[in-house]
Amino acid sequence: MPANYARFLIGRERTRSADRQLGCVLAFVAGAINAGGFLAVHQYTSHVTGMLSALADNLALGHFALVVDGIVAVLAFLSGAMFSAMLVNLARKRGMASAYAMPLLIEAALILVFGLLGSRLSANETFLVPFTVVLLCFIMGLQNAVITKISNSVIRTTHMTGVVTDLGIELGKLAYWNRQPDPQLDVRADRDRLRVLSALLFSFLLGAVSGAFGFKLVGYLSTLPMAVLLALVALVPALDDVVRKRHAGSQD
Repeated sequence: MPANYARFLIGRERTRSADRQLGCVLAFVAGAINAGGFLAVHQYTSHVTGMLSALADNLALGHFALVVDGIVAVLAFLSGAMFSAMLVNLARKRGMASAYAMPLLIEAALILVFGLLGSRLSANETFLVPFTVVLLCFIMGLQNAVITKISNSVIRTTHMTGVVTDLGIELGKLAYWNRQPDPQLDVRADRDRLRVLSALLFSFLLGAVSGAFGFKLVGYLSTLPMAVLLALVALVPALDDVVRKRHAGSQD
């Protein structure tokens, strides 16, 4: 990945185009990890809504061990989001170019851990399921917080409920027939927003299909390209900070 494009995509100076392109990349990753993770442990880890619903169902059915598992999964997602926010805020205060890149580098490292250790733990489901669920929930919280902070809560990538809802709203506007044209009352779809929402949805779906087929064909190692993709995106701003720090040190 060219260095200048990496700086454009995840650098500290933001543009709407960069936010959208990064959103599509992260939506692809989230779809792949979510679908692949489900094939590994039969549980989706990218949306807290389902976790809370499952928690309530298990509580009503008296499956208290599963209730505890649900609470741990939600707390892992929450912890990932908290950790991401702390990293970004700390880097911002220090004026680092990698303010948004550091959480993604950590995410890449954690996905690498999942890919390398998952196959070793697969023989022991007692350790595999809790490890995988906690790790992937933490990763999803970490990632979702990054893009949320970058886009000022406009773009989210780990779950598509809001994206599909907003897409439906815009499509409803597009299909609306303004019988008596009035510039002040006409209903008009935001075609630019339609394109962004469609791109996010398609990226997530493409990632999910890739992740599912990849896991089916090669198992846990299918996650390694995701780790490499995130590392390539985030490594350049991090290296810029290292070079700048060394340069400042040499001047002192």
